[in-house]
Amino acid sequence: MGSPGQDDEFVRELYSRYRRPLLGYVLRAVGGDHQRAEDVVQETLLRAWRHAGSLEADKAGPWLYTVAKNLVISGYRRQSARVAEVPIDGADWPRSGDEFEQVLQGWQVAEAMRALSRDHRAVIAELFYRRRTVAEAAKVLGVPPGTVKSRSFYALRALRDALEERGVTEL
Repeated sequence: MGSPGQDDEFVRELYSRYRRPLLGYVLRAVGGDHQRAEDVVQETLLRAWRHAGSLEADKAGPWLYTVAKNLVISGYRRQSARVAEVPIDGADWPRSGDEFEQVLQGWQVAEAMRALSRDHRAVIAELFYRRRTVAEAAKVLGVPPGTVKSRSFYALRALRDALEERGVTEL
């Protein structure tokens, strides 16, 4: 390893140069699991920092991709080494009613959503239907994260009230 400042600069350079393409590569390898892909890229760059003395930024790409690939493979091995989960028989699941009841509830939720303001509908769509984080939703909606949190609180309260007005107490 070189001096701490040189090593830090080296990793910053690797990060700016390779993070995005490496993340895309790993994301495909882990089936779109963003959190897992971020973890693999982070670990890959940590290992690059540990080997900073023997790597050159211009030639580090193949080494980084190999390390990332090996981390993905070892992660799958660890996952498959887990004890098999006991399957739950469908008869053990609580019954939520027939198909007609589910369709009716879907219509009621859709109708209640229409009663919300446009801002409230948008925040619910981003957080719960598109499963974005607060930060991601804030970026998409063009508002601060605190606004997303506030709108989601009031939107969910308004949605609950709208559903109760329609006689829906449980979903």
